[in-house]
Amino acid sequence: MNIALFGAPGAGKGTQSAALVDRKGMKHISTGDLFRYAIKNETPLGLEAKKYIDAGNLVPDAVTIGLVREELKCVGDTGFILDGFPRTVPQAEALEGLLQENGKTLDQVLFLEVPKGQLMSRLTGRRVCKSCGAVNHIDAKPTKIEGVCDICGGESVQRIDDQEETIANRLDVYENSTAPLKSFYKEAGKLVELDGTGPTDEVFERIQEVLDRN
Repeated sequence: MNIALFGAPGAGKGTQSAALVDRKGMKHISTGDLFRYAIKNETPLGLEAKKYIDAGNLVPDAVTIGLVREELKCVGDTGFILDGFPRTVPQAEALEGLLQENGKTLDQVLFLEVPKGQLMSRLTGRRVCKSCGAVNHIDAKPTKIEGVCDICGGESVQRIDDQEETIANRLDVYENSTAPLKSFYKEAGKLVELDGTGPTDEVFERIQEVLDRN
């Protein structure tokens, strides 16, 4: 099965995608990971994307679609999870073309609903290791030593795009640009809205119930 998992920044898309990869063997296609890899390696697309990400704005469609196109070429028959893409209706329309190019279809679109106050708390408290990329949270999943990664001992820091002012802008951008996707996929008969609050395992069970029906 090929699915798209979306919701506002901090809704838990990455966490639930990782669980699906671990338990279902699906390929995780995360635009966030694609951007970070391109930025770290200072590719032309990465340098272009960085300007927008640091300001809390959406990366232009041409950049995002180009990265996803290359990634879809590497997908086998195990099924994939799109995490963070599409984020706009034009991206969703472009995705249909990308899937046709690769002889694939999008079977289900899952939308994680989380109140804005919880999103702010989740994002401002998130810390990421500069060395290995491990993610922690100052309240929900703190490191044993503040600022030090439990896994590799690297520096665990707050990303620029997780600072409060930037997050507020990201959520506003999301509301204006991404929310219309719900209508797009509802009309296509693929949208399922899920409660994204509560423990990670409970949210996963809700996702599992939907996938088991297909």
